[in-house]
Amino acid sequence: MGFATDAIHIGQGPDPETGAVTIPLYATSTFASDELGRSKGFDYSRTNNPTRQALEQNVAALEGGRFARAFSSGVAAICAAVMTVDGGSHIIVTDPVYGGSYRLFEQVLKGYGLEFSYVDASDAERVRAAITPRTRMVYMESPTNPLMTLVDLRAVSDIAREHGLLHVVDNTFMSPYFQRPLDLGTDIVVHSSTKYLNGHSDLLGGIAVTNDDALAGRLHLLQRSIGAVPSAFDCWLTLRGIKTLAVRMRQHQENAMQVARYLEQHPKVTAVYYPGLERHPQHNLAKRQMSGFGGMLSFEVDGLDAARTVVNSLRIFALAVSLGGVESLVEHPAMMSHASIPREVREHSGIRDGLIRLSVGIEDVEDLIGDLDAALARA
Repeated sequence: MGFATDAIHIGQGPDPETGAVTIPLYATSTFASDELGRSKGFDYSRTNNPTRQALEQNVAALEGGRFARAFSSGVAAICAAVMTVDGGSHIIVTDPVYGGSYRLFEQVLKGYGLEFSYVDASDAERVRAAITPRTRMVYMESPTNPLMTLVDLRAVSDIAREHGLLHVVDNTFMSPYFQRPLDLGTDIVVHSSTKYLNGHSDLLGGIAVTNDDALAGRLHLLQRSIGAVPSAFDCWLTLRGIKTLAVRMRQHQENAMQVARYLEQHPKVTAVYYPGLERHPQHNLAKRQMSGFGGMLSFEVDGLDAARTVVNSLRIFALAVSLGGVESLVEHPAMMSHASIPREVREHSGIRDGLIRLSVGIEDVEDLIGDLDAALARA
């Protein structure tokens, strides 16, 4: 079936008991057994829950995967994915990377014996060159947050397979509607389901998807052992959001393209980062490995003072971290989403003080452009 049909129906058939067309919310911590050693497939909601199971089935299908494990946040899903390798392993990470991932890697997991190297993976051969005898995983964002740099996921998957490495991709920015990394050879796909999957800025969640039986088993062990699982209510809300994922993503992209084209013509904007623009250096790669360009973009103005004026002057774009909701958001990566990365590391990665990131929502695009025009006029 088509993507929109699967988004609405996979894991969400009518309830066999009542015929309810909406998946029930199983707000329970525990499940009674008929007798000792015989249950109905559920015993405790940390281990499994019917509402969470429906969400996992749904997202697995949308990503073209066989297994999915839901977590309480995107960072929890990332942590579980990285913990599928043993302590003492070396992991290659795309540069730049989301500030929360960098903080997790450098301030938490590094203390448990994992080593991380950050590589500009826009050239896949740089990934190959970074491999050491201890390397066990390649962790990529594509597009990267916030510079919208693409990674050739097929090429990196081939390199990873050649060297016996796991390949993990954070697909949050694109959603499975626009990109399916498993089809390009990736081993694990992670999402912050807080973002586009849910789409309404009213919950936290994460999910990891794989086709590999052993990895699925390991992720389930981590899920139930660490206990960073979403509530049944958050799973139910995410399922409700996913029903409109296809129509939302189409509108996000339509609006983002018009905003990007407006920005690239503005005299006070020094650079625009959006793979849908023909000027983007990886536009052809974007067309090859994605079916669309998404709703995220970044642009630069002349320094911190100008950036501060712009973000403080916007009225429709809310000044807030996060992304992927129906409402438009603006943030300043150097002071917000990527503030946990040391300044010298940020600037080396291209995250300068004049950089502004937009999550373009589904409002009337004329209003969004008008908001940006008024804010830039004050810069």
